[in-house]
Amino acid sequence: MGSKGAKNLALSSALLLLLVGFATSDINQDKAECTDKLLGLAGCLSYVGGEAKVPTMDCCSGIKEVIDKSKRCLCILIKDRDDPSLGLKINVTLALNLPDVCETPTNITQCVDLLHLAPKSQEAKVFEGFEKALTNKTSPSPVLSGKYC
Repeated sequence: MGSKGAKNLALSSALLLLLVGFATSDINQDKAECTDKLLGLAGCLSYVGGEAKVPTMDCCSGIKEVIDKSKRCLCILIKDRDDPSLGLKINVTLALNLPDVCETPTNITQCVDLLHLAPKSQEAKVFEGFEKALTNKTSPSPVLSGKYC
């Protein structure tokens, strides 16, 4: 197996470990439901990890499907982005811009309702801060033109 294949296997395995870890958390029913759906995002790991300049077609297909069919699962992944069991460093800016890059824009503040977070909670404020950062982008980067997906 080449180094790229080994790296993809390692990234996919790390994502799978994170998702398996979801099953033991407080909202285990939601997380168990999301395991299969989020595996479709394995192709995005090199992009959100900062190793690829643009997401792959598979990544964009995966993010579109997650947003269309299970947006709550994407919210859970964003909420748990710093979970040590992930074993990966994810560039939050790249991850949050991924829907726009893949021409599937979404409102990240909907996660507050989808995850049943208290509106004034720290977690809710984090999602609101992410949305403000996304809407305050002064100029799109060349990667964010959507022409790559």
